[in-house]
Amino acid sequence: MQLRAAWVEALWYSKRASAPVLVLRCVLAPLALLFQIAAGLRSWMYAAGWLRVQTTGAPVVVVGNLTVGGTGKTPLVAWLAQRLSERSFRVGILSRGYGGAAPGALHVKADTSWRVAGDEARMLSEQTNVDVVVARDRVAGAKLLLEQGANLILCDDGLQHLRLARACEIVVIDGERGIGNGLLLPAGPLRQSTARLKTVDVIVINGDGEARTRLGMRPQPVLTMHLLPLRVESVADRGSIQPLEWLRGQKVHALAGIGNPSRFFAMLQALGASIVKHPFADHYTIGAQDLQFGDTLPIVMTEKDAVKCREFALANCWFVPVEAVFAPDAAQALLDAITHSLRT
Repeated sequence: MQLRAAWVEALWYSKRASAPVLVLRCVLAPLALLFQIAAGLRSWMYAAGWLRVQTTGAPVVVVGNLTVGGTGKTPLVAWLAQRLSERSFRVGILSRGYGGAAPGALHVKADTSWRVAGDEARMLSEQTNVDVVVARDRVAGAKLLLEQGANLILCDDGLQHLRLARACEIVVIDGERGIGNGLLLPAGPLRQSTARLKTVDVIVINGDGEARTRLGMRPQPVLTMHLLPLRVESVADRGSIQPLEWLRGQKVHALAGIGNPSRFFAMLQALGASIVKHPFADHYTIGAQDLQFGDTLPIVMTEKDAVKCREFALANCWFVPVEAVFAPDAAQALLDAITHSLRT
């Protein structure tokens, strides 16, 4: 898996690609062109009315990616759920439930397994005090949230799910990775052409890097957020907590089954930990065997991975929850942009 991930990293994100990578990009370019044509045709069919956009009776705010892989949209959804709830909205969160086995629209409750709901939906249910529904058919999921009393729906991902009408679109971009090599799948990480950015309401850049420069001038707000680590929590015993300083000088096994494991590893290193890296594919189902390293070093993972490990986690298993943070003016600009979109 690590070898495959390294190839994808070089193919999509390398600034100085080797000759074999350049050849592979050229080979995959025709497939990327076909992907672009298919995506463009589908968008045109919705715009022309050949495919029907369905409304649900409540405004929908979509938080999505232009690229494949993790950009930080799920922490932003949790942040928005809290802030919009404070503005007297009855917020509901809609997720596809990737990795889960829910056959239809499912209201995620305290006893719902991540195996049914998916890891991200299960995590959002624990992090927020709002209703969370998973559904591959997002229109059906939105209607279930309405039945639960929601009057504003936050859609975690779904930028390309054009069947669901939306009042506001927010795109999250990794500040370091940006849009990669600028090519569409499979030659690059893009799900859609960068021209799609002209139609969204807000662009949020997660972290520092070159992404803002590459995006150039945009008519809509381009805001910056950061993911702030909060503490170190036991996976097996949620009541056991350590301060972040506990990591300083520690040698730990670092596990990350997320879209961009290197972001998590860099965060641990910035906190002073000496890490042994164990990257996994996004949404990878970690098993008990993946926690066996033949030593007693602490094992530190992401909160999304911790959701999947509680049943068999050892006493030395910990996770680091993070939250999205904005500068005060950026936070206000984001909320104002959403409110403006809802009015219009």
